[in-house]
Amino acid sequence: MTSEEIIFHIILHGGNARSLAMEAVSLAKNGNFDEAREKLKKASEEISEAHKTQTSLIQKEAEGEKTDVSLLLVHAQDHLMNALTIQDFAKEFVELYEKLFISGGVKL
Repeated sequence: MTSEEIIFHIILHGGNARSLAMEAVSLAKNGNFDEAREKLKKASEEISEAHKTQTSLIQKEAEGEKTDVSLLLVHAQDHLMNALTIQDFAKEFVELYEKLFISGGVKL
């Protein structure tokens, strides 16, 4: 894979993970908890793919192969970090919506 392909791989999977995590929150808000958990699982799989690619870049650099830091690479890293953050919050929101739904305290 070229550097650009590696970078776009991180962007693709990071973006997919973020979208899936946000879908999970929306599903949970509407009481669809099984579907929400499935979206979170898929988001985690996407994060894993992006992370594997990121790790390969880190390993290459540790072995002495320099990676040019481009704006595109920074953008890819931003996508991945944003996806990780959104995923963490989405897990919390899904759990919170489920608790509220089960307790009957809030109509969704």
